[in-house]
Parts: sequence; C-alpha cells; structure tokens
Amino acid sequence: MKNLQDILYKIGLLETHGSTNIEISEVVFDSRKVTDASLFVATKGVTVDGHNFIEGALQSGAVAILCEDLPAELQKGITYIKVKDSHEALGLAASNYYGNPSKELKLVGITGTNGKTTTTTLLHDLVLSLGYPAGLISTVVNKISQEEIPATHTTPNPIALNALLRDMVDAGCEFCFMEVSSHAIHQNRIAGLEFDIAVFSNITHDHLDYHNTFKEYIQAKKKFFDDLSSDAIAITNADDANGMVMVQNSKAKVKTLALRTIADYKAKVLENTFSGLVLNINSQDVWTNLIGGFNAYNILTVFAIASELGLDEVEVLTAISKLKSVEGRFEYLKSEQNIIAIVDYAHTPDALKNVLSTIQSVRTRNEQVLTVVGCGGDRDKTKRPLMAAIASEMSDKVILTSDNPRSEDPDTIINDMKAGVPADKSAKTMAITSREEAIKVACSLAEAGDIVLVAGKGHEKYQEIKGERFPFDDYETLKQTLKNLNK
Repeated sequence: MKNLQDILYKIGLLETHGSTNIEISEVVFDSRKVTDASLFVATKGVTVDGHNFIEGALQSGAVAILCEDLPAELQKGITYIKVKDSHEALGLAASNYYGNPSKELKLVGITGTNGKTTTTTLLHDLVLSLGYPAGLISTVVNKISQEEIPATHTTPNPIALNALLRDMVDAGCEFCFMEVSSHAIHQNRIAGLEFDIAVFSNITHDHLDYHNTFKEYIQAKKKFFDDLSSDAIAITNADDANGMVMVQNSKAKVKTLALRTIADYKAKVLENTFSGLVLNINSQDVWTNLIGGFNAYNILTVFAIASELGLDEVEVLTAISKLKSVEGRFEYLKSEQNIIAIVDYAHTPDALKNVLSTIQSVRTRNEQVLTVVGCGGDRDKTKRPLMAAIASEMSDKVILTSDNPRSEDPDTIINDMKAGVPADKSAKTMAITSREEAIKVACSLAEAGDIVLVAGKGHEKYQEIKGERFPFDDYETLKQTLKNLNK
C-alpha cells in the first residue's frame, strides 16, 4: 500500500475532489485489472479511451480516479484528480508507486531507428562479463542479470517498466540498458524515469504509419533529449545528418561519436570480413566477432557508453573482443555446400541497405547474393516499394515474400513491394507468398560460395497472420533447409 499523496508527487494537478490522504493498493490503467483500493488512470489511446471505463473501474473497487476529463457526476467517497496529460501522469505515478527505481540504477537509454537492440544487448553482455549485475530492456527479451523475462513491446508500459526496474534494483543490479522507442517517447511511457545516459544512434525512414511525417518522427526522438536533466550525459552519432539536431537545447552534457567526422569517441574500420571486424577505437586496435560498418557504430557506441560509466578502458576493449553477435542481427551460418546464410531483422529501407552494403563489402564478387525479403502488414506502406528497390538493386536474385501480414492480404503487400522494382531488375525478382517456400527456393538456387540473406524478422519465432501467431523461425528454417540439401 502507498499513500496517494506520495503517488501524486511532481504530477501537475489541475483539480482534486476528495481526499488525497488515502492508501492505494496499486496503480492501474487497464480497467480489467482494477482491484480493491486501486488508483485507476484513464488514458486516451489511439483506438480506446480509458475515460469510458471509469464507471467499470469504480465497480471493481477503485477508490481514486486520475483523468483528463472529469465524469459528469462525481461519486461520494471517491477521489478524483484532473491532469493535463494522463499519459505523463501515469509514468510519474508508476515511478512514485515503485519508489522511483530509476534513481537507484545507472539507467542508459538508447534511441534511434537501427542498432538499439544490438547495442543494449552487447552492453548487457559486456558488463555481466566484467562482473557487474545489470538489467536489460529490449525488443527481444528483458533480463535481470541472466534471468530472462519475455518482452512484448520495445519499451513496456510505465507500470510494467517501473515494476521491472524495481525488481532489478532488488536483485542488486547496478546498471540497466534500455531501448527507448519513438512510440514510448511520444506516449510518455518513460515519464518519471531518470536517465544517466541517453544515446542517439541514427534516424531513417520508419514508423511513418504512426508519426505521419519524418519531421514528427524526428521530434519524437528529440523529446527524449529535451527532457534530460543537467546531470545526464547525451551521446549522439555525429555522422548522422540529424545527430546534432537531437541534442540541440538539451540540458545534458553532450558527447559525440563518429567514424567519419571529428568526435569525442572515434573509430576506424581496419578490416571487415566474414571473420569479423578489426577497429581502431580512440587509437587502440580491437578485433570483434561482429561484421559490417553498422556494427562498427554499435561497437563504438558500446565503448563510449562504457567509458562514460567509468569502466576501465582496457577491460572494456578486451570484453568487446569476446562479444558474440546478437540473435537475429546479421546472424549467419555456413552450410556443408559452402553456402553462407544470413538472418537479419532489417525491416526498414536503411537497415536493409546497411545489411546488403555489408555483404557487398566482404564478398569476393565471384558469388551470387540471393535476398529473401518481405514487409509487415498494418504498418508504414511507403517503405514497401523502397525496400524492394534496394533489394533488387543490391542483390543478384530477389524473392519477395510474406513477413508478418497481420490483417492484410500478403499478396497485396507483395504487390506494393513490386511497384518499387525497376523494369530492368524485374527478371531477377520473383514473388513467393509462403515464407518457408521462399527460403527453400533461395537455398536451392544457391551454389557453393553464394550468400543467402533472409531479412525482416530476425529473432522473431512466429508469423502473425489474421490475429494469430504461428510458429516460424527464419534461422531454424534456413538451417534445416541447407541441411536437407545434402540428402
């Protein structure tokens, strides 16, 4: 139980009706989860308005309502609190209810279109290898040191997020590395959290189904840095066209990283092969298992964050040389026929271009690159022709296929992609709706030395079709298909 006055700390209250000196059992924003003595926070969602469920919350035992619009009739004995933004208030209330756990951790948040999962996961692996207990909040999985907790969103809702951070503190974690999505920033899911370090990786075409314009997408990311305190550190990618835009007006101490320009943290790629990368970071050479220019940025970001956290530079570089690639992020295997197969989560035009550019940079030109790629349904449609264009321009053969069609017809999605294939590239491009069949055909067309890229789903172990999730794993499908080629 927690006193309502403590839960409301730092929340801008417009009106209060009833006593705030009452005990609250829990903070809830889903009326179906209300129990006796709950504080119900009514939030306005994209499709559902929590204000419509206030009456139901009261019937289930809520004793306090926090909302933007007060009901026409106020019940006696119930406390009503009116605020300007109930999403922001929910974040603050959740942080207060759980004792502001972010203050007890070194909390590092990473935002950007690409690289968030890889960087947070590598950081978590690195600090664990150095003997520090740490938490991870990512698209793939949440972790309290080695304990895995399934992830449902890139950034959880404020209640789940603060509960998880409290569990990390109670388990003795010193650090938490967290992906921060543009949706979470825009929806104030991170309100109330105190970040020690905020990082910007890059920004490219994505999520325009939600943000409407690229400018709105940039502004959503920028808000993360605008809201930082003067005690925080903001690390930005100076090579990105919007890197310095992100930290304009930020009160935080700004640090930069780059491969191509002058920066506080600088790296140079010395070698880039299928065996790994050799980098020169701040005048010191380091080898890593990871491959490609985009991973050079990820590794440099890991080094910069670890350095700003005060970890020993030599120990960090040694640990970097032992890090393994992250599941579904340029994860590759080699078959007995000497076919190299790569699985990558690339689901944006820029990410796909990065992966194919990496393949081009390490290939010998004596082999084919065969790309299997699809686009998700119910998401930004404008990137579909762009991704098909990139795949057809940078591959020797392309198979357009299904990704997570969700409620859409997969053939409609594929047709949207086909519109981006230039006329002179259409002969090397085919469409196979079944993702499994597309992977099998790509492998059957490959010869010794060829490279098969399966892009779009990465770590995911399912396909989402008409509201159902069916088991499907790109990596395992590739592995089994290549194995069967021997038979």
